[in-house]
Amino acid sequence: MLHHAPLLTTMAVGLVFAFALGFLAQKLRLSPIVGYLAAGLLIGPFTPGFVGDTDVAYELSEIGVILLMFGVGLHFSIKDLLAVKKVALPGAILQMTVATALGTGVGLWLDWSLGASLLFGLALSVASTVVMLRGLEDKQLLDTRAGHIAVGWLIVEDLAMVIALVVIPVLAAGDGGPGAIAGELAWTIVRVGIFVALMLVVGKRVIPWALAKVADTGSRELFTLSILAIAMGVAVGAAYLFEVSFALGAFFAGMIMRESDLSHRAAEDSLPLRDTFSVLFFVSVGMLVDWHVVIEAPLALLVTTLVIVVGKSAVAYALVRALRYSRRMSLVVAAALAQIGEFSFILVTLGGDLEILSQDAQDLVLGAAILSIILNPLLFAWASRWYRDGTDEDQASDAVVTYEGSEHVILVGFGRVGTRTAMALWQADVPTVVIDDDENKVTALREDGREAILGSAVRSKVLRAAGLDVATTVVIAIPDPLNAGAITAKIKRLAPAVRVVARGQNDTDVAYLTEMGADRVIVGVHEVADLMATDVLTEPEEAS
Repeated sequence: MLHHAPLLTTMAVGLVFAFALGFLAQKLRLSPIVGYLAAGLLIGPFTPGFVGDTDVAYELSEIGVILLMFGVGLHFSIKDLLAVKKVALPGAILQMTVATALGTGVGLWLDWSLGASLLFGLALSVASTVVMLRGLEDKQLLDTRAGHIAVGWLIVEDLAMVIALVVIPVLAAGDGGPGAIAGELAWTIVRVGIFVALMLVVGKRVIPWALAKVADTGSRELFTLSILAIAMGVAVGAAYLFEVSFALGAFFAGMIMRESDLSHRAAEDSLPLRDTFSVLFFVSVGMLVDWHVVIEAPLALLVTTLVIVVGKSAVAYALVRALRYSRRMSLVVAAALAQIGEFSFILVTLGGDLEILSQDAQDLVLGAAILSIILNPLLFAWASRWYRDGTDEDQASDAVVTYEGSEHVILVGFGRVGTRTAMALWQADVPTVVIDDDENKVTALREDGREAILGSAVRSKVLRAAGLDVATTVVIAIPDPLNAGAITAKIKRLAPAVRVVARGQNDTDVAYLTEMGADRVIVGVHEVADLMATDVLTEPEEAS
């Protein structure tokens, strides 16, 4: 009977194997992605036993790509990129160029065509978002300057991959010489431009409006359905109407949804399904891996792995050092980039569909990806040990300074609202500790004699360094309700008695932050309205 339900059996067996092997990988202190890929390998056509339906797996991987790219768009932050643009932008471009050249050289050495070699090199040049963030978090480096540079670097790589997903199909289909290719590329740019303009002009109004209308119904089920309908609908509609990739459509759907006041709920409600199909994406990629590549082409596999682990990291280290950053920071950035992941898988899958990459090339990328993901925690452990043991100025500026006082206020975020709040507290001689992830602000505060902690307030270590256990109140002044909610929930888990005052923009934020545990949520428009009414009501009395 099972062969009559290939979708059900492939999903069920894939998820069971992914859970078991992902759990084992976690216990071995490896990325769960290794377990998911291994699960795909076990149910793929190159190993004995149960064989999943490869056609079904391909369809599931397409959904996984859509939801992966939707998640990237939903969390895409121009602010994070601009904060480190001087190093991340030139560094990422140069590093990707050199890594692509190295990979192209390997492809030509293996007697592949120039097009196949270039795509092979490009697949080796981009790091995995999941693996990098996991490594930075595990070693408590995400909130350091080195962590910020690595994340900004990754954003540039993601943007480059989004562009590549548009250009590669055009170049692959180009017939009739350079003129025909240039014309087709120009027409593709026009189509993409129309799609982007439509999303920015129409989508920016329609999507937030639609989310608000659904949220007003009070149905969590409908709200979750609306998120997935928008993500999938925009992705498929973009492919059908404008002939752009599913990935690009999903990315812009996420970017536009981020503009909504309900983006925090969208991210939270869609996360379980995004995670599930992301796992199925990695499982489906694992099904493509022919493990015989280890026996049949061990030298090529070794060279490919060295390009990723040694070549990319060496180039990144040299570039960061050339931009006058310390050796320790350079090592962290280099370790963060010494692996490949989901975008590489998307590229090789696209290359196979377009008949650019042979099965041998795909096997090399997938096999080297697994090896690089296994090796990455070892590199991070070594780099983080150097970073933490260092005493130079770059490392010292990232050190967590622990507040020694008590009965104080913790202020999260030193933007316009946070600055004004802090000034009022300091003028009233209220002991106040500021938490901010902007190193320049923290350094300036410390030089001014103020207590400041560098890092993200969603991390337990940072909150404890600010003296959360002995604080009276935490004021969350950041404008992003999603992060504010996560911080509030973490505070209430660590110190339930501490009073939390948060900032919101509308009634939806009030409900969400209150649900997360905030004792009071202050909404700007409400406070302005109250003050204006008070002023009007008291004016006649003052006049009399």
